[in-house]
Amino acid sequence: MSAITTERKREIAGKFGSNEQDMGSTKVQIALLTERINHLTEHLREQSKDHHSRRGLLMMVGKRRRFLDYLQRRDLEGYRALIKELGLRK
Repeated sequence: MSAITTERKREIAGKFGSNEQDMGSTKVQIALLTERINHLTEHLREQSKDHHSRRGLLMMVGKRRRFLDYLQRRDLEGYRALIKELGLRK
């Protein structure tokens, strides 16, 4: 179940990274995880008994939280701009 197409990934990488090929930077990874989390959240609203996907969602949220903590330590202004642009709390 691929939630994000290759074109969408490149679009996100171009927006948050240095170029379209920059998939490894922290900001791009956070943006990609956010996209997958939003997609999976919509799936779970319809399929409330899909507990396997729910566990995957919780793992993705934890991974994004760790990336956000790392980014906050390394680049506070970039962190603030990213959470504002993605619409995340804090």
